[in-house]
Amino acid sequence: MNGSPVRGIRTVLHPVSDLTKAKAVYTALLGQAPQTDSSYYVGFEVGGQHIGLVPDGGPQGMTSPVAYWHVPDIEAKLAELTATGAAVKEAAHDVGAGRLVATVTDQDGNVLGLIQDR
Repeated sequence: MNGSPVRGIRTVLHPVSDLTKAKAVYTALLGQAPQTDSSYYVGFEVGGQHIGLVPDGGPQGMTSPVAYWHVPDIEAKLAELTATGAAVKEAAHDVGAGRLVATVTDQDGNVLGLIQDR
């Protein structure tokens, strides 16, 4: 396949029901305070990975953790994935600082996240 290569999973988002309690658990697990700490998102940077906590699954309605694959061209990767039968769940959109995110579901309903940093 000649599509755009992925750069690996470097971001995993976790839906949480209680952000304060979850922040305490992940701070203990990771051994450091979060780098991003707001009422709508808490993010940790650890060992080249980003771990995010999203209260109540956020606007995307996450019900389980979602791994985000970093790609150089999100639109090309979305086209490649949908050509193989994946369905777009969340179209590519800017979430700030030039970062584009999107999600698709595979044939079994698993959610796959994509991130492109500009």
